[in-house]
Amino acid sequence: MTQNPNTYIKPELMACCGAREIRDHDVVIVGTGFPAMSANIAKHTHAPNAILMQESGVVDARPKRPALSVGDPCLNPGAAMAGCLIDVMGMFLQAGWVDVGFLSGSQVDKYGNINTTCIGNYHQPKNRLPGSGGANPIGTMAKKTLIIALHDKKRLAEKVDFITTPGYIDGPDSRQRWGFPENTGPACIITNKAVLRFEKSTGEAYLSSYHPDSSIEEVKSLTPWDLEVADDVHETQPPTDQELKVIREVLDPHRMIRIYEGKGYI
Repeated sequence: MTQNPNTYIKPELMACCGAREIRDHDVVIVGTGFPAMSANIAKHTHAPNAILMQESGVVDARPKRPALSVGDPCLNPGAAMAGCLIDVMGMFLQAGWVDVGFLSGSQVDKYGNINTTCIGNYHQPKNRLPGSGGANPIGTMAKKTLIIALHDKKRLAEKVDFITTPGYIDGPDSRQRWGFPENTGPACIITNKAVLRFEKSTGEAYLSSYHPDSSIEEVKSLTPWDLEVADDVHETQPPTDQELKVIREVLDPHRMIRIYEGKGYI
């Protein structure tokens, strides 16, 4: 499939990066925005048998437009199941059936820990954040998590102020020490500048690919820890014709994804 390096916007590239992490037949917990866009790109391209579910309890939704929330009525028509929070988070997630979970946060550190609790000291914070929601169980129980973040020293951190959702906590064996299920944890951090993956021997994120308008030097300068670079580091593949057609003609014909340009995903 031919590529379109000059005709996409950054949110489309980020959504495609997320989609490429999903395999056919994966069970995926998604929310709204980038996660839903990524999951549906995958479902309409290389992973038609992926099963998408919302925290609200909707399983295998087939919306005609981007959902505005996990409880958006557009998710219900044609869905395989319209259950509740307990069904998805208990029956599926805690039972070990979820392959992929999408997450984001106000802070993400080099071990993939996510902070959505507070900025600064917990007892005297600079900012109090909304908390975990379903992020902690998703980060704990899903077989792999994909993290969406802006690439700057405000949102990326060498160490988060508070671990709301665990990544590799403080090293490669920390999840096992805390009794988490085996073979779970963050797989990558997708930013507006690059894709970071995790080194198994250290648990730390490293640079896997940099986006076409960026560079290794820029990504390292915007990362608040000494970012390792993969031996096979490469430029991120731009969206293909097929991926852009799915985004623009099937999933988001009214171009709601452009909202993210105004939020700094450029």
